[in-house]
Amino acid sequence: MADYKKLQNGSDIRGVALEGIEGQHVNLTKDACYDIGRGFALWLIEKTGKKDLRVAVGRDSRLSGPVLCEWICDSMKNQGLHITDFKMASTPAMFMATVTDGYMFDGSVMITASHLPFNRNGFKFFTAGGGLESADIKKILAYAESDDKTGLPEGSVTSGEFMDAYSKILADKIRAAAGEDKPLKGFKIVVDAGNGAGGFYVQKVLNPLGADTAGSLYLEPDGSFPNHIPNPENEEAMHSITRAVKDSNADFGIIFDTDVDRAGAVLSDGSELNRNRLIAMLAAIVLREHPGTAIVTDSITSTGLAKFIAERGGVHHRFKRGYRNVINESIRLNAAGQDSQLAIETSGHGALKENYFLDDGAYLVTKLLIELARGRKLGYSLESLIKDLEEPKESVEFRMNILLEDFKPYGQQVIDKLTEYARHKEGFSLAEPNFEGVRVNLDKAHGNGWFLLRLSLHDPLLPLNIESNDEGGAKIIAGQIAEFIKQFDKLDTKTLTDYADR
Repeated sequence: MADYKKLQNGSDIRGVALEGIEGQHVNLTKDACYDIGRGFALWLIEKTGKKDLRVAVGRDSRLSGPVLCEWICDSMKNQGLHITDFKMASTPAMFMATVTDGYMFDGSVMITASHLPFNRNGFKFFTAGGGLESADIKKILAYAESDDKTGLPEGSVTSGEFMDAYSKILADKIRAAAGEDKPLKGFKIVVDAGNGAGGFYVQKVLNPLGADTAGSLYLEPDGSFPNHIPNPENEEAMHSITRAVKDSNADFGIIFDTDVDRAGAVLSDGSELNRNRLIAMLAAIVLREHPGTAIVTDSITSTGLAKFIAERGGVHHRFKRGYRNVINESIRLNAAGQDSQLAIETSGHGALKENYFLDDGAYLVTKLLIELARGRKLGYSLESLIKDLEEPKESVEFRMNILLEDFKPYGQQVIDKLTEYARHKEGFSLAEPNFEGVRVNLDKAHGNGWFLLRLSLHDPLLPLNIESNDEGGAKIIAGQIAEFIKQFDKLDTKTLTDYADR
């Protein structure tokens, strides 16, 4: 019997689809894809209570995408589903195919592994209720491991197109907000798609709105990713779009990840708009539109961001890492009676209440472009929205391996003991409320900043984030933590101690 549990990655399925990296062997085989397709068919029938089901399938630019698409489409057809293959698409578009008039598919599948290397691939699943949760993926894989079949007569596979309709939704939103047919005329806007699936935004959104997009980079899909990893968190990728903005004297630069559920940006002065800066700008926009709303972020956002949101009358709700955690917490707050319009991770995964709480990089960029056009009319720049955001002098992250197979109890022990130590340590104060790991604020004498030690969601790691408002402060903080955790001999602290000792 096949064991597919190792393919689950939170609310996604991911695996190795191509040979080419030493030690990584293909586990997204033909059999696996057929079984997963059958598992999704069984799950969807159970979920909807329907048997005449329509499912849309799309993929990003990965080299393995076409064959994985062929396999999973054929599998679901064999189980009686009626499949429409949209070919190249974005992950957010595949959700939108379940809620857009004229389409309204019962479910959809996106073939992607986000920003991971070329040899990886995987599946994301959607219904009109949103992306599937971890428990749903677990059930799909359990069905995949079984011999169960739907027992339905064979379905069908046809070709279709959705990116035109999805792009028109985005373009029309900008038109409606600006009250013009070509609201971006006169703006120079460059895009770096990193050879992923995001090139459509130039041809189908920006150009029809009048933007000058000359100088855009790597718009052609190429799953070997010959220029750089399509990832707004990648230093090389951000350097690429920053150069493009400067070389083109552009008003704005946009960078997408491979499947366009994340985005980063560069302002006209060449400064990066990502992590805390991106959250701050979106928070400023959302708080003007919805005064007093709660902004849900992951656990590693800065104290400067918290102050920025509070000064604008908002509520900063710092929660856990993991984009599904952040989105679900925002949904929970709304259900509990507290308005929360924005849920966003420092990775760039961001979702708005007004857009189904869908993490959609293209939609976030669309919100920023509306603001760009609004600013031209009213006489302000995007840069001015975050001019008073206090940013740390230093910010570092260490990822410390736990050298045990059963790593979670040991990692939690480290966190618990550090929490108790910080509770009584002079100059340390526990940050409250805190929903993940241990977050500690430190006074001027002890580094003038904060640190967060948490257990990784999936891997045997204790990530440690440190920020300081003083030059040299991060080293002071690192030294104090290194001194405390040297007692844990199953924790690889070399990168931390090397940094503290240098």
